[in-house]
Amino acid sequence: MKQSLFPVLALLFLLGCKSEELQLGYETDTLKIVGVTEHTYQHISYLQTDSFGKVACNGMIVMDGKEAIVLDTPVNNTVSEELINWLEKQDIEIKAVVATHFHDDCLGGLKAFHNKQIPSYALDKTIELARKEEATVPKNNFSKTMELEVDTKKLLLDYAGEGHTKDNIIGYFPSERVMFGGCLIKSVGAGKGYLGDANVEEWPKTVTNIKSKYKDMAIVVPGHGNSGNVELLDYTITLFKE
Repeated sequence: MKQSLFPVLALLFLLGCKSEELQLGYETDTLKIVGVTEHTYQHISYLQTDSFGKVACNGMIVMDGKEAIVLDTPVNNTVSEELINWLEKQDIEIKAVVATHFHDDCLGGLKAFHNKQIPSYALDKTIELARKEEATVPKNNFSKTMELEVDTKKLLLDYAGEGHTKDNIIGYFPSERVMFGGCLIKSVGAGKGYLGDANVEEWPKTVTNIKSKYKDMAIVVPGHGNSGNVELLDYTITLFKE
């Protein structure tokens, strides 16, 4: 009897795993969430701009156990609520949200996180610049590097220098060798984009420093466009050396 039940139980287990896996994908007209690695996900929302039209904006979610940290909010509070609700339906607690620089595609939906009493973090320079823009301001600051915990894993936040903005940071999830480069890192084939707050001279130097520091990095999620590997850093360095 036990032998005959085993294949059935094994099948039910596999189906259950597959069902849980399917829940970790999501797509509507305003928000898309896709898996990057076992514990990292890319969230994509859409910002309407005057200069570039409708722009897909990337953020990242790192998870472990039933906890998550969100890197960059979706573009506004409504879509951020959508992301928060999706995580809550998975019974996942958001431990923190991080703004990687002061533009709307990083903190445009921050108020939705604050309404849920979710702690927010940013570089002290980001907080200063966000306040000048009269944007919603992250509540916790750091000056260069910071380490956050998501259950048993660590997320590293690092300011390596100026580039897209004066305050742009990266996030690195060492357990899976995944970097969120944000708008500091360009997808392969991308143009230079918005340069109104950029330091073009320092940009390639900053990315070179990141490449030297995170030599074990395997995957990079940029602020816009497709994810890749160290090729994205090399492309960004070359683009801004021209």
